[in-house]
Amino acid sequence: MQTRIDPYLSFPGTARDAMRFYRDVFGGELTMDTFASFGTDDPALRDRIMHARLDTTTGPTLVGSDTAPDTEHQPGNHIAVSLSGDDREELHGYWDALSAGGTVTVPMDRQMWGDEFGMCVDPYGVGWMVNINTPES
Repeated sequence: MQTRIDPYLSFPGTARDAMRFYRDVFGGELTMDTFASFGTDDPALRDRIMHARLDTTTGPTLVGSDTAPDTEHQPGNHIAVSLSGDDREELHGYWDALSAGGTVTVPMDRQMWGDEFGMCVDPYGVGWMVNINTPES
C-alpha cells in the first residue's frame, strides 16, 4: 500500500452525523466503529465514534472520530480541507452542500489568479477551501 495523507477530523460527539453528512456530500463507502465495538463498558463512550472512514467515490478519504469525554475538543482555524480540480459542476456541488447551513468566509468567486475560489466552515465546524481551475484563454 502506498503512503497516504488523509485528513482526520475530530468532533465533540457529532462524528456520526458529520461523517454521514460528508457521505451525502461526496458519496462513497462509510464505515464507523463505536467505542463499544472495541469493548468499552463506559456508558459515556459506548455510542461515540472511535473511528470512521469515508472512502469517497472521487478518490479522497476522510477519517474522523469523537473526542473522548475527558479530552477537550479544540477546533481551530489553523487548518482547512482543500478541494481543487477542473470539474466545475462537481466542485460547485461540493461547495453548495458544504456551505449550506455553515458560514461562508470567502464567497465563491473568480479570484486574482484566475480561478474560482471560496472558503467556508461547514455546519460541523470544519473549514473548507474549494478552488476550481479555470483553463487559460
